[in-house]
Amino acid sequence: MSSKPLSDLACRNAKHNPEGSGNKLFDGGGLFLELMPSGSKKWRLKYRFNGKENRMSFGSYPVVSLSVARERREAAKKLLASGIDPARHRDEARRQEAESSGAQLAVVARDWIEARRARWSDDHAKRIQKQLERDIYPDLGNRPIAEIRPAELLAVLRKIEKRGAVEVARKSLQTCGQIFRYAVATGRAERDLSVDLRDALTSRPVTPMARIDERDLPRLLREIDAYQGEPETRLALRFLNLTFVRTIELRRAEWVEIDMDRAEWRIPAEKMKKRRPHIVPLSKQALAVLEEIRPLTGAGRCVFSSPVRRGQPLSENFVLSALSRMGFRHVMTGHGFRGLASTILNERGFNSDWIERQLAHIDGNGVRAAYNHAQYLSQRRDMMQWWADYLDEKRMPNVLQFAARK
Repeated sequence: MSSKPLSDLACRNAKHNPEGSGNKLFDGGGLFLELMPSGSKKWRLKYRFNGKENRMSFGSYPVVSLSVARERREAAKKLLASGIDPARHRDEARRQEAESSGAQLAVVARDWIEARRARWSDDHAKRIQKQLERDIYPDLGNRPIAEIRPAELLAVLRKIEKRGAVEVARKSLQTCGQIFRYAVATGRAERDLSVDLRDALTSRPVTPMARIDERDLPRLLREIDAYQGEPETRLALRFLNLTFVRTIELRRAEWVEIDMDRAEWRIPAEKMKKRRPHIVPLSKQALAVLEEIRPLTGAGRCVFSSPVRRGQPLSENFVLSALSRMGFRHVMTGHGFRGLASTILNERGFNSDWIERQLAHIDGNGVRAAYNHAQYLSQRRDMMQWWADYLDEKRMPNVLQFAARK
């Protein structure tokens, strides 16, 4: 624990330590900056009230600066000296403020949409707004966002499910999650309550895009490593898991698109579903896969060429065939690697915009196509390395799982 107050430079340069130590930077008086695995930094105040230890959040750094966090600490200490619980006092103040001037869910949602409008097409923004107006605002739009409880949001989502729109309910939950996270970042809510509901919605029926659950991931990883088929297939499966690109993008990968020095795979627009270029940051483990397959395919055009038809991409069914041989028939697909990665990264607290960009799920128009492919590249690079390290951790039996991200 540091014996001297923090500086803004120390706060700005601090990074999460995966080993678990040094992730709380103390400023004194109970105030500390917690470094989250996702890269975010949260101000916390630890205090005692009526003999019990409590904590409250002051928001995220740098949105809430060091000086502002100190001001809030001092204000909380004055309340404690007067026999008032600062957390309860803050919640009541937020409720009154929300009712009078703009922290209702609908207001926060409109702010969130405006903050992202530069990255969205007009049509996408209108779809989101219409979805909220139809399904969310009638019951929750005027509620102070900090007071909404998981059961209330679930009741709204159940209404959507009852009309048979299971997928709409799932997407509505995702949208609300992004709104709640925006509210947390802007100091208008304490947490994203949507994470409590991810297992509460009606499960979708098994489809050709089925995927395993996280608990089955270690077995899948070990089965891939032990795969007795062609090495090109085994390495392609590993690379697919490390990059979670679409299967067609993996099959059509060419050596000319790989920059080993910059650790990047640059997929040209004509190969992408949405016809815009896409950058895949390559983790150390992904680079190792490429080095391993280079002696097999490096003299040709395709990175993952067919062992039967040299010079041609792997067959369309190579993933399903291999997964079937490993005992995952009907429960895992090539697309399942994308869904699994997205779910785990979201649950571990990574920024949803980074994840969506890495999945190439960005909506937009041609004007932004020139730069969207590089959006959040630095953050995505760190995220992809975390993902590769996480897979290594899961691959090894009898090890502790990574701590859940807040």
